[in-house]
Amino acid sequence: MSGETTYYSILGLSVNASSEAVREAFATRVAQFPTQAEDNPEYQKLLQAYEVLNDPERRSVYDSLMAEMSPSPLVVNVQLSRSRLPVSNTPQILYLLIEVNPPRQNAKARRPLNLCLVLDRSTSMQGQRLDFLKSAVELVVDKLAPEDMISVVAFSDRAEVVQPPIHVAHKSAIVHHVRNIRASGGTEIYQGLLAGVGQLRNTPLSQYNNHLILLTDGHTYGDAQECINLSAQAAAQQIGISAFGLGNEWNDSFLDSLVTSSGGQSAFIEEPAQIVAHLQQRIQGLGMIHAQNLRLIKDFPAHVRLQYAFKLLPFAQPLEANGSEIKLGNIEGKGALSFLLELALQPQQHEGRISVPLDIAADIPGRNAKDQVFKNRAQILVTANPLEAAPPKDLVKAVRMLNMYRMNEKVWEEIEAGNVGVAATRLQHLTTRLLEAGEIKLAQQAHAETERLASMGSLSAEGWKRLKYGTRAMIGETVRMENNDSV
Repeated sequence: MSGETTYYSILGLSVNASSEAVREAFATRVAQFPTQAEDNPEYQKLLQAYEVLNDPERRSVYDSLMAEMSPSPLVVNVQLSRSRLPVSNTPQILYLLIEVNPPRQNAKARRPLNLCLVLDRSTSMQGQRLDFLKSAVELVVDKLAPEDMISVVAFSDRAEVVQPPIHVAHKSAIVHHVRNIRASGGTEIYQGLLAGVGQLRNTPLSQYNNHLILLTDGHTYGDAQECINLSAQAAAQQIGISAFGLGNEWNDSFLDSLVTSSGGQSAFIEEPAQIVAHLQQRIQGLGMIHAQNLRLIKDFPAHVRLQYAFKLLPFAQPLEANGSEIKLGNIEGKGALSFLLELALQPQQHEGRISVPLDIAADIPGRNAKDQVFKNRAQILVTANPLEAAPPKDLVKAVRMLNMYRMNEKVWEEIEAGNVGVAATRLQHLTTRLLEAGEIKLAQQAHAETERLASMGSLSAEGWKRLKYGTRAMIGETVRMENNDSV
């Protein structure tokens, strides 16, 4: 019921909120009313919402009615770190946790998948890496449905179509062609991507969920911008791209940029033996996509500035906040899409209300709807003496996890600026935070990199990637657990 007031939005909750979260949210909000508030309409709305959502049977009936009455194929819930702000002469920070769900009754049939694997076969892949990669492809083929289409491209300084698009039912032929891949040559990723996108286009795109998965272990030379331009063109045709870097020689900033246009995933595969798990996890939700090409339309008031955006589900990934839209990707599999925004509000010297548009555009395959806009709005009250209210727990945890990831970014920024001492201090703080979060291995890595930075003035390529993608994965896993626990 996007854009409408629901019992969940009155309490500031997700539709998946636990019973404990319902009780806590009610206690927090009811404390904001004066003692004698029985005649207050807002108090009555709050009380009614709590009475329904706190009763399992009444909540179940309400959820069913809400789903049936909803004219929207998406349900958007917004949680704010603070709904009331004090009058202030200084800027203030506000966090928004936004969750987009398909309706609960949506049991849309799985669409066939049109998948292309673009595999680096340069000389550096020779041996164990290429062997594990071939085995991973075979296992991925086993996980796909017979009606799915798969194509395989291998590339070095040129591309070879190892397997043109073919139904997965022909498994033996696919496996045979993949086993014949041999390592040689340098690394030119554009050649591989161009061939891969071409293979996907050979299949009617409108009839499939289309995705390209790139796996590489090296830098591309001289064609990075061509790759990013091609990725944007593919995204406009509903072709998603995910990219995995193997080892420590590849360019992490490039892979992050490569997947931005389609809202895809970039990730670090530290050991060849982990290829299988990463590929299998990535394809899990690709056959069931409820909404495609989700974008947050940036239409904020002049006194509200977006400082940072980060996707939490279905996987953790930084979001590019430049331009008029933020590419969010797809709602896939059984879960929601959620993301976190950090807003800076300019000094508010007078009481009033701030209204922040949070409109989301999406394509809905099941309705043949393109560029459908779901209107949402966050309302913040500015008052001289706002009552203190604890922010939602899941938002607090997400912000805490995200701050550790951002500490990594700050370390790298300080190193590039020549501030090695400041970077080392930030790394020490990160080590402490990771220990407090129980992330022992990551804390050990941060400590080792702190010592290396102090003695050599630089980070190791492998250590940097472990910290960057390790803290990113930690965010995704934490939010995923929170989401599952609240169902």
